[in-house]
Amino acid sequence: PPCPAMAADEGSGGGNATLKRCLDVLRDARNDSEQFAALLLVTKAVRAGEVDAKTRRQIFDAIGFTFPNRLLVSRQPPAGCPEHTFRALGLTLLACFCTDPELAGHSQILNKIPTFNDILISPCTPDSTSMIDDVYQCLSAVMATARGPRELVTKGTVSALCQAYLNSSYGSDRALALLLGLLATAEAKCWQRDAPHLLAVLSKISDDFLQSKDMTKFELCEVLPHFIPPSPLLTQDSRGSECLWRLYKGLSNILGSKLSQSQRDPALKLAACLVQACGSEWIPAGSAGSKFLALLVNLACVEVRLTLEEPDPLEMEGKKKEVVTACYILIEMGIQECLREEKPLLEEVQKMQLLRIMEEAFGAVIFYLRQVGQEELQDPFVFASVRVLGAWMAEETSSLKQEICELLPFLVHYAKKLFKESSLAARLPQPELGSTDGSALPQDALRFLLPAFCHLTAEDRPGDILISEGAPALLCEYFLHQWEVLTSEPGSLALLTSTEISLQTMCGIFLNLVVTAPDLVRQDKTFSSLMDVLLKSLPLLLPQKDHLVLAANIATLGLMMARILASSAALQGTQPAKEFFRAAIRFLSEAHSAQAEPGSEGLAAAVSLAYASAWADVSELWLLGMQALAGCVPLFPSLPPAVLQARWLEDLSAFLTRVAPASVDFELVTAFQGVLVELARASKPCKDVILSHHGEEWANLYGMAALEQCLSEP
Repeated sequence: PPCPAMAADEGSGGGNATLKRCLDVLRDARNDSEQFAALLLVTKAVRAGEVDAKTRRQIFDAIGFTFPNRLLVSRQPPAGCPEHTFRALGLTLLACFCTDPELAGHSQILNKIPTFNDILISPCTPDSTSMIDDVYQCLSAVMATARGPRELVTKGTVSALCQAYLNSSYGSDRALALLLGLLATAEAKCWQRDAPHLLAVLSKISDDFLQSKDMTKFELCEVLPHFIPPSPLLTQDSRGSECLWRLYKGLSNILGSKLSQSQRDPALKLAACLVQACGSEWIPAGSAGSKFLALLVNLACVEVRLTLEEPDPLEMEGKKKEVVTACYILIEMGIQECLREEKPLLEEVQKMQLLRIMEEAFGAVIFYLRQVGQEELQDPFVFASVRVLGAWMAEETSSLKQEICELLPFLVHYAKKLFKESSLAARLPQPELGSTDGSALPQDALRFLLPAFCHLTAEDRPGDILISEGAPALLCEYFLHQWEVLTSEPGSLALLTSTEISLQTMCGIFLNLVVTAPDLVRQDKTFSSLMDVLLKSLPLLLPQKDHLVLAANIATLGLMMARILASSAALQGTQPAKEFFRAAIRFLSEAHSAQAEPGSEGLAAAVSLAYASAWADVSELWLLGMQALAGCVPLFPSLPPAVLQARWLEDLSAFLTRVAPASVDFELVTAFQGVLVELARASKPCKDVILSHHGEEWANLYGMAALEQCLSEP
């Protein structure tokens, strides 16, 4: 006899009246047979799409989850029916329930996820396609709920979807669509749990991308960015490296051909995605690789100019903004590659050509930003434009100087607005982790402008503009904020972060202002607040050996500002001032030591081991700090006693006596002499210690004429 389920499907669909009678039977059924017969008609109506939201709720109220659950686990089908008949009916009901968002997130649906996964990876037969359709409907509905993506990832759905896609099973296109959705909402968790399966999918798609000769290649350009992992997986895994090679070859084939805009745009976005994940590592060294990289940056610059040099660039649509933002990423890579000296991918001629082309593109960026009004400041595309311009200004300081000076007021205003908004947002309740509302939080534009401001504050005209626009006060406030961020969490001083790099860069900006605008430092109260932070931060930071560069910046800046603000109450004999000067003396005094000279029995002056790895970044700061300390000695009576307490004079005398004079370079001798002369003039106890440790002898030996004269005076 025919299967009852199939027979029901073949019968006439009795409409709403029949469905209502079936629901009554379901509620009043005296045994499983009656309930099953009614259920078959209900299921048929569901499959035929005859159920509205109200009726769907009536079905759920009539049978709840209990009956579908029983159907899913039943192993004995009705006579003449396929073995999965009950399971198929149960899945149809669950798919029906899942069209209600409230039911889709119910725990009774979520705990069926492993069952859904099993069905996806089971061999597909003609009889099971409807089950697979229902499973995909359930999974799609679950993914649309708040808890859904997390539940799907933790319960293994990513792996099941990958297998379904790789096996080209029935509905594999829907498996890919669901994977794209999960990667869009829970990318990090997906890669953390299922990297091997996702890499296998990427391998298949990248192979299809390389081999395809039709429009499929461009369609895959849209899919591939979702499968580029947010970690070094691609460069560390052999399969990942193979994927990168295929993507490079595929993009090289595309971009080397004549393309329409609709074909070129997804290719540029894919290339930008690869740059974000791997930098330029995916582009091979050699002639072919350098030509491809130059072509990529060239195309990006052309796209930027074509778009932003329009008469009204503010009118561009969202998709075009996405393409130009991708081009910004490619141009930023171009900047880095033009500066790269070790194993460069580009030849010198290519670098010069690209710099000229990029200058024209940045002229277009400036043209666009000068038209941005108050109402557009929240547009993420404005942020992307400011960020890439900051990268250019940080490296190419002589280019477009007039245009940049004219744009500086806007850049300061924009950075200030976003910083104030982020400070306000930080005081408000934050959205839950995983909430899409978090993407609306203000971004930090100032961080990307700091390197450019560091260059510009060293020059007269741009420096004057920055001062007149209130940049120093903004930077002082930002420094205080970043220092709080760095020290707010336990263990936060353990690793170098973007926050620490920002603090270092700001120290460079303030050093420029100390030199070029000392009256501003003296008169602007925000610098007094900054001085207070410097006094307290150096003693905390110096014991952390991994933060020597930041400590060097803070010590040097603090000493140079102390010379200007010497009369302030905060610096005159207060405990923070004493601790700061002790820490500064420690930083300066421990930088050099006597070490065995290779091939000789004698000792030579050398950078101390604790400073060696950072010395390239610290050496100039150390020399500047020594000059600043010498300038502070006459101004602060507490300094000579602090030097004596640290026994620096005894240690320095022993150092100069033990090492070979030829190993002490002229800059080092000059730095030591500058401090020693001021100490000897300001403090008789210091002078006596120098004299008692053969100071006149080694002063003569090292050619320290000024010190010799000072020591010989009564």
